[in-house]
Amino acid sequence: MKNTPLILSIIALAAVVVLGIFSIFGSSGSKKASKADNNAAEATIEKGAYVYFNLDRVLNEYDMANDLRSVVETKVQGISDEVTRRGNKLQSDVNIFQEKINKGLLTSSVAEIQGQKLKKQQNDFNLYANQQQQKINEEQQVMMNQIGDAIKTFLDKYNEEKHYAMIIATQGDVMPSPVVAGDTSLDITDDLLARLNEDYVKNKGKKDITSVSSDKNSNKTK
Repeated sequence: MKNTPLILSIIALAAVVVLGIFSIFGSSGSKKASKADNNAAEATIEKGAYVYFNLDRVLNEYDMANDLRSVVETKVQGISDEVTRRGNKLQSDVNIFQEKINKGLLTSSVAEIQGQKLKKQQNDFNLYANQQQQKINEEQQVMMNQIGDAIKTFLDKYNEEKHYAMIIATQGDVMPSPVVAGDTSLDITDDLLARLNEDYVKNKGKKDITSVSSDKNSNKTK
């Protein structure tokens, strides 16, 4: 009886449920340029100029992005806690079963029945954990789509006033891309952020965007 093989393994999905889920935002402690200098430079930019902004800074300092990120982080934490709870319960059941096998407390027929039951529980847990991972991925994608759409919509309106020939988004600190080097007077990040946040605060009460993220997921299998 002690040699009865136990073909069960618990897939450790709980830990990877939230792994890197918000890495796309980068560090929230990014360095800020002198706003006074940049705002003064921005005021001198002529129409038809090619300008750029730091997308990393916008994602970190845009109030709408931070609000949505907070909402999604809360949802992800709740999902992760539940996956972890279910995984721990299953692991406990497997440990108890294995201990009974080792002590010879179960007949072969009973061990077979309980082993099959645990195997089904494992399969159900793996399915559940995968569904929750997909749910988190969708939450993240919807969040990023909302932020991207808000920035693009605002930039279209912003450039109706500025009449720049092109507005380029640049990312990265060590080797920013696509603008590796450029005239800092053409950096509109500070002005863009100030106006984005002003517009967000002004319109925040008209539409509760923080409740939009993945509402369609509520009908998915729990």
